[in-house]
Amino acid sequence: TLCPQELRSGSFWRGVLAEAAATLIFVGVVLGASAAPGPLAPALAGGLVAGGLACTLGAPQANPALTLALLCTRKLGVLRGATRLLAQCAGAVLASAAARLALPDDTGLVTRVTAAGTAGQALAWETFATFQLALAAFADADRAAPLGGLALGSAVAAGALAAGPFSGGSMNPARSLGPAIVTGIWDDHWVS
Repeated sequence: TLCPQELRSGSFWRGVLAEAAATLIFVGVVLGASAAPGPLAPALAGGLVAGGLACTLGAPQANPALTLALLCTRKLGVLRGATRLLAQCAGAVLASAAARLALPDDTGLVTRVTAAGTAGQALAWETFATFQLALAAFADADRAAPLGGLALGSAVAAGALAAGPFSGGSMNPARSLGPAIVTGIWDDHWVS
């Protein structure tokens, strides 16, 4: 339920700020690593930063797909979910704008369907990779995973390595949305 008193809570706004900061850091690190040739650097960077953020910021989702999954299963309230989605998108756009200024070109910024397959194959791999990431996120949300940061980081890296050759391995709509907004490149954006 929507509760106006929740908006006056310090913990509510700390959670929103944590989502914005975590998404900014996650997307910034992945975009920086994407300047390297090949899928290994962004996959490892994404996994390492996701694990580190889970351990330091109290396991923020930093990913609209995970936030929506938690909303749909009622593990997260509507108000918290909506504000965190907005914070994630804002963090991703800020990171993308900074990366565009810092990197020599837009080559690694935008996730794309690659020549390795079709858009349908890319969507299948992206869905599979996001599903296995969501499993790790649910285990961490339920505190069933004693080493949540390791589980989340490993899931991000594994998913990026598996789906990367087909879709760029984003698994994170904010990671794909930020660069698309900043560059204006929307080719096959619906896949990621």
